Amino acid sequence: MSAMEEISGSQTRSGMSWRSLGNMRELGLVLIILALCVVMSFASPYFLTWTNFRAMLLSFSIEGIVVVGMTVLLIVGAIDLSVGSVVCFSMVVGGFFFLAGLDPWSASLLAIAACAAIGALMALCVTRIGLHSFIVSLAFMVIVRGLCLAITGGTPLSLFSLPASFKFIGQGTVYGIPVVIIIFAVVVAIFDFLLRKATVFRKVFYTGSNEKAAEYSGIRTNRVKFFCIVLCSTLAGLAGVIYMARFGAATPTFGLGMELNIIAAAVIGGASLKGGSGSILGAILGMALLSVVSSSLILLDVSPYWQDTIRGLILLAAVSFDHVLHNRKKARPQRPARQ
Repeated sequence: MSAMEEISGSQTRSGMSWRSLGNMRELGLVLIILALCVVMSFASPYFLTWTNFRAMLLSFSIEGIVVVGMTVLLIVGAIDLSVGSVVCFSMVVGGFFFLAGLDPWSASLLAIAACAAIGALMALCVTRIGLHSFIVSLAFMVIVRGLCLAITGGTPLSLFSLPASFKFIGQGTVYGIPVVIIIFAVVVAIFDFLLRKATVFRKVFYTGSNEKAAEYSGIRTNRVKFFCIVLCSTLAGLAGVIYMARFGAATPTFGLGMELNIIAAAVIGGASLKGGSGSILGAILGMALLSVVSSSLILLDVSPYWQDTIRGLILLAAVSFDHVLHNRKKARPQRPARQ
């Protein structure tokens, strides 16, 4: 029996149980979010208002685009700590070229391409040199942030002269629905479908589950990793462009700590730090939970310092839960494959 058949067989045997576990996790997140909403409706009269919900949706919609890329990356067994810096870099590069005289659409394409190039450099360090993605992305987090400060001289770029047609993607609405939310929904729908149906994304799961077995079955795992790392940086670049259109500025310190929310959302939603599991829907629900928690803390007038502490505790709890699940999966006896 080939390595691929072993992977497929094990997935078939445990498919229902792990799919049920995933559904239970997603259902649990929905129930937790609903419970928090009910509690906050009594704790604050401003929580169940369209203004607050719109603010929450706008807040996690743009970060949610980055969460999609991070989820795919975690499934393949890698991680990217540089996403906050890359989002900022996209804003800075786009703003720089716009102020240099380029139209905002071309400037944005160049910014996204630059972010993809950063992803390619990180991917080369991982796949060619053999460095761990944690170390590589940690180094690039500092490098890219330094580039943002160098390009701007540490001073925010004012982009209020951006044309209304460009600002529309960050500030406009269609039938009352913010364009940001529409873009977010399209990105989520596309990648959720691809993650479930496309062959290339099935290879992402195979690589994350058992890289050696995937290699023996003929999958070029380094190519899969390369693709996932570049995808994550590209989506971060797209998010940066939307932020630029929304705020009309490019601040070199923007996105500090963003990677904490992104990774926490993906892990809370079921993406394993060990690789091989995760879903777009779960990650988005994780992002929604963090957004509800953040909004609740603000409305309850909790100190910003305690807000960071609470977010850190939530991340620790999610990682601990993921670790326990992974150990139980490893400890579970495997049935012999049928001949």
